Amino acid sequence: MHRYRIGNWAMATTAAPVEVTTGTAIKTMLQLATPSTRQVQLISWGYTLDAAPATTGEGVIELMQSDVAATVTAHVAAGVQPLDPNAPASLLTLGTSATGYTASVEGTTTASRSFDTVKVSGVSNGAWPTSYSYQWMPDERPIVAVSKFLRVRATFSAATNLLCWVVFDE
Repeated sequence: MHRYRIGNWAMATTAAPVEVTTGTAIKTMLQLATPSTRQVQLISWGYTLDAAPATTGEGVIELMQSDVAATVTAHVAAGVQPLDPNAPASLLTLGTSATGYTASVEGTTTASRSFDTVKVSGVSNGAWPTSYSYQWMPDERPIVAVSKFLRVRATFSAATNLLCWVVFDE
């Protein structure tokens, strides 16, 4: 088994990752497509917002499995980073209807499984943390089935910018 990390940004080389706007409708911020030959086991995930919810209103950020792909900006193989430099390239399926970020079309999910959901509530003093990170215990790690899509989706009452990431074994 090999461990990888992927985020909702283009492969960082000479520039830092660029935050992605959530918009105000539901939007897939990051999508992973498992191939027909391999499932993935989730290790951890998280996100960072660029503004406190007091200025962006309320929102929901969810990690879920879908049976239908969103149309996304395709990731390149180098964007799926092995945590061990000797690991082979990930087998995730790449492409605009596979592994990528910043959905332009959501698609119509007919079957889903929820792995984590975080409500981001607005507060008057702006003290709410703008980052979230979760790591599963070994016996509770979710498995994304073959030929399915793992999505980080965000829905906010007013747009904000978000970076998100997922660590997984395959």
